[in-house]
Amino acid sequence: MKIRALTREEWKYVYTESQQIAGQTGNIGHLRGYFDGEGDIFDSRWFGQRTDLKTEEFKREFDEVINTLRSEEYGLLKNRFSMRKYVGRYPDSAHEGNYCTEYGFRVSTDKYAYLLRCNTNKGDYCLYCYCYIAEWLDRHIKNAAKGIRFITPHYEELFCIPDGEKIVIEDANGKKEEARCRYIDDYHVEINERLFHICQFAELMQQIGSTCTPLEQNENETKKNRLNQ
Repeated sequence: MKIRALTREEWKYVYTESQQIAGQTGNIGHLRGYFDGEGDIFDSRWFGQRTDLKTEEFKREFDEVINTLRSEEYGLLKNRFSMRKYVGRYPDSAHEGNYCTEYGFRVSTDKYAYLLRCNTNKGDYCLYCYCYIAEWLDRHIKNAAKGIRFITPHYEELFCIPDGEKIVIEDANGKKEEARCRYIDDYHVEINERLFHICQFAELMQQIGSTCTPLEQNENETKKNRLNQ
């Protein structure tokens, strides 16, 4: 097996996703692990996603991967001290999470990809390991790199944003709401975990008298207006 730090794009896939994204990426499920108070005993729980993909082949290999990561050779999951030592050797694995620094790694085999999100803080879950069909995951990441298109009801392109970024929806009364967007395929988008065809969303915006703009553009316009005041 091969192990390396997560790329920026892969970090999106070390959290629980919607059924649509899980299906596109071949998400089999994930393992959540923790060390005891002393940091020595490792315990875990499995959360299934696609039971049809959890084959005997996968289960055997997954056990081997986890056991290897707990071995003296790797030490990533041996205990909390070893985890801190291991991540310290890979500074490019660090990522600022919601409330602390986390560390991400991808373990690759011939068929599967295991994406690990690690936390070395006492009292927190130390591991989330999301398991994928590698070919499906890599294909989805490659396609998502094209970005998410927003169009008019007549299929005229308005703008395009990177996968995982936000838009600002402004209603007819001027009320604004931020919404995170995820790429599904070239014609479907997930907006605040709700699935839309891109034309369906454009028609909805027209019907209710709302508009949408990229969050970055909205923030830049707000800063510009403040400077001009």
